[in-house]
Formats: sequence, C-alpha cells, structure tokens
Amino acid sequence: MRFALLAIALPLAACAPSAVGSPAPPAVLSAAADTPEARGQAFVDENCATCHATGRSGDSPYPPAPPFRTLASKYDVDGLAEAFAEGIEVGHRGQREMPTFELDPAEIDDLIAYLEAVGA
Repeated sequence: MRFALLAIALPLAACAPSAVGSPAPPAVLSAAADTPEARGQAFVDENCATCHATGRSGDSPYPPAPPFRTLASKYDVDGLAEAFAEGIEVGHRGQREMPTFELDPAEIDDLIAYLEAVGA
C-alpha cells in the first residue's frame, strides 16, 4: 500500500511548481494584464504583429510596416487618437494592405499607452 501511494505521489510532486522559479499566482498575472499597456500589447499582438514588429527589438515581418517602437519618435502618439477613432489610413500600398481599425476610447487609450511604453 505504501508503495502504491508513493508511486502516485512522486509523479504528482514532479508536476507541482517549486518555490524557486515558480510562476506568479494567477491573481498577480491578471492584475499585470489589466493595465492599459498590457491591454494595448494584447491588441497589437493579435491585430498588428503579422506585419509590424511590436516589441522593443526585431524587424517587422513585412518590411514596409514600421516597427511600433519607432512610432513615438516619428509621430505625436497622443495625436494618433483621432486617427484611431476614425479609422487610420496609411499612404503605402503593396502586397499587404493595412486594415482599417475603428477603436473605442478605452482601446485607444490602451493602444497609446503601449505605443508610448514600447517607444520609450
């Protein structure tokens, strides 16, 4: 009987996170994901990363699409709020067309928070 319990307990213990290097509890992760910057990052990761480099390094997968980290140095990021609300249009044409996004005010705030953070 003792052997049977040990045979079950050891594999389960191996799957349990250790105190050292264990992932953050879900409450901590959800609190971090509930910031405007994190929500903006989630939006760009889902909607923009196929063309743009959305992080602090790396090239854009589609070379004509500027890396997001460079936008704050080229544009007044806060000034993009109106364009995001009305549907941003781009001047370039090519193999890939940028889709038109019309964002609500909360999504705009989140996106701008992310663009400011990634461009800092």
